[in-house]
Amino acid sequence: MFALRTLFLSARCRRALALWLTIALAVTIAALTLLPISGPSGVPGSDKTHHMLAFAALTLPCAALYPKALPKTVFAAVLYGGAIEIIQPSVGRSGELADFIADLVGIGLGVALGLLFHRAVLRALARASQRS
Repeated sequence: MFALRTLFLSARCRRALALWLTIALAVTIAALTLLPISGPSGVPGSDKTHHMLAFAALTLPCAALYPKALPKTVFAAVLYGGAIEIIQPSVGRSGELADFIADLVGIGLGVALGLLFHRAVLRALARASQRS
């Protein structure tokens, strides 16, 4: 039980952790999507898969650690994905509607997986507290 409680930190700590993880992921996404491509990618998977996974990773920390901030986070992630697609042509990359749709799918996936994790931890904490 103690391990679960330390895993699921105070709301203030969860909020700070979610914020910093989200910022770090946003910076990483910006670097990967806005820097010019110098050659073929050695990363397996399609461009759309990469967009989906990146934006799932972007929203997952908030959904898992601090769901109260999800409306703002989802709104910001949608704007961020759109802004990236608008900016990409000016840095020698192609902005595509299909990439933006993949971003939206990723946002939904990250939210769903994060909320599933959040609820699973809450249930485990409730069961652990009933036993003690």
